[in-house]
Amino acid sequence: MRRLIINGKLLLNNSVVNNKNILIEDGKIAAIGNEFNAHDIIDANGNYVSPGFIDIHIHGSAGYDTMDGNFESLNAISKTIAKHGTTSYLPTTMTEDITKIKKAIKNVYHNKSNVEGAEIIGLHMEGPFINPHQKGAQDEKYILKPTIDNFLNLCGDFVDIVKLVTIAPEMDGALDLISYLKDKGIVASAGHTDSTYDEVVAGVKAGITHATHVFNAMKGFHHREVGTLGAVFDLDISAEVIADGIHSVFPAIRTLIKQKGIDNINLVTDAMMAASLSDGKYELGGQDVYVKDGAARLKNGVLAGSTLTLDRAVKNIVDNTDLSLYDAVILASFNSAKVIGIQDRKGLLKEGYDADIIIFDENIDIKKTIVGGKTVYEKK
Repeated sequence: MRRLIINGKLLLNNSVVNNKNILIEDGKIAAIGNEFNAHDIIDANGNYVSPGFIDIHIHGSAGYDTMDGNFESLNAISKTIAKHGTTSYLPTTMTEDITKIKKAIKNVYHNKSNVEGAEIIGLHMEGPFINPHQKGAQDEKYILKPTIDNFLNLCGDFVDIVKLVTIAPEMDGALDLISYLKDKGIVASAGHTDSTYDEVVAGVKAGITHATHVFNAMKGFHHREVGTLGAVFDLDISAEVIADGIHSVFPAIRTLIKQKGIDNINLVTDAMMAASLSDGKYELGGQDVYVKDGAARLKNGVLAGSTLTLDRAVKNIVDNTDLSLYDAVILASFNSAKVIGIQDRKGLLKEGYDADIIIFDENIDIKKTIVGGKTVYEKK
């Protein structure tokens, strides 16, 4: 089916373009320009037309979690985050009981093509190969030694669904596993780590290319041992950040942008099941989480994921940095695609790319979400 988006302000080629339309055919962006014919006209009504957001680190939403290990949960997450402009994502597992992790991975593998909202493009394993000293809200009793055997025991026949693994490079055995992940085309990301600068360097030499929720659950910066954070600043790896003003205040995020440059940073939510819901008591990784004023914490006060959505993250970047709307959107779309190697088909309004497109107003309030050319959300 041919669809045509008209009357939009297109975020295109580092600018906002007012006089072009987007032709969608067979789930792809067939052409961008004028003089197209189509039976199905989508009128953007002067709103912004943008590539859809890509969330490579999200545990849950709307009362559901990836670790539930069932289709109902994945489908609910997919449909809910689509309302906030996310068109593709990596359901993210936790450091939990081995059987639960296995079940969650198998569930994502078998149901990735069945969800009705945002597309599942793989899976992110956040742990269990982490440092207990930087466990954050992960349950220490389920941390495993980072070995190839342990990794394969968790993934089994479903290893191909794994696109990203958060790992502490300083742990015994980690470098061999990181090297294995690199050979398999799986992104190894430094996170939940107490690593020194030199330990991160060793991890990067082994294959680390990314850093998980920078500033959070990692050794901080000191001028005589710059730690994990200093390594992230200094080395040629990408860095994800939770731009909610809670996990990291905006002066820290502005510093990260200045240090890394906008090409090397991407926005994630690290959202848990309370996202899109009200304050109250929830669960993450088998532990009780208390949400107050939108901040999710364990009983001891440790942050436990977020209630952030990517539309709000982009708005926060626009409101609290000097980045343009175009660049803020790139942080939530193309840059995330680059991290996991799908930038040749997702993250831009470009001919030949997947028709993952969102329409939103000046407040980044989502009006319509299109995934693979199909409308999956429309604000009434």
